[in-house]
Amino acid sequence: MGQKNAQLYFHATPNSMKVAVLLQELEFPFDVSPVDIFKGEQHTPAFREINPNGKVPAMVDEDVTIFDSHAILLYLAEKHGKFIPGELKTKALMLSWLQFVATGLSPFSGQAIHFLHYAPEDIAYAKNRYVKELERHYAVLDRRLGEARYLAGDEYTIADMALWGWAASAGYAFGEKGLGDYPNVMRFMDELTKRPAVQRALDMKAKHTFKAELDAESRRAMFPQNEINAV
Repeated sequence: MGQKNAQLYFHATPNSMKVAVLLQELEFPFDVSPVDIFKGEQHTPAFREINPNGKVPAMVDEDVTIFDSHAILLYLAEKHGKFIPGELKTKALMLSWLQFVATGLSPFSGQAIHFLHYAPEDIAYAKNRYVKELERHYAVLDRRLGEARYLAGDEYTIADMALWGWAASAGYAFGEKGLGDYPNVMRFMDELTKRPAVQRALDMKAKHTFKAELDAESRRAMFPQNEINAV
């Protein structure tokens, strides 16, 4: 019996796209299982067996089940011995920037986008709080990428893929100006987006259609804790 391909549970989100880029860079065979989070498919018992937190992405690789985008990035990089520095000092730098994206850029991007586009009320304080923090994080990244080609220095790593996933959606928070205030991040994004693996990941994304309307069903699916009768 042949070895089964890894299974990527995917929606067209920044976090899913990080993993898609790494899989394409590794040329690692995988199949896509779309999970339409606007329809609530992340809450099915079958998917909760894979990710108890009900989020995408998640992955099953032979007998390994793993969830959270950065956990998957680290798992695949370690497994294949690629895109993760071998030298401890550089690895520490890469891990620092990887966590900067995980604990800073990612949640502040998500909250900024939520209060700008999804919140049922216009809350000026929340929008200001999250957009300003998002701007501060991009300023830190812009300084770093003015010093080095990639986040960990000269070596392209999973930290860069993690940044690309969110920075590709920066226009959703910053509007028409996009990353215009951060020229070094723009240079970085231009370089990464031209990579063949990134183009393949974008092509993969384009092949899958998901619900786009944020109606009552989608609000219940995306933000169930906000429902009046939520347990």
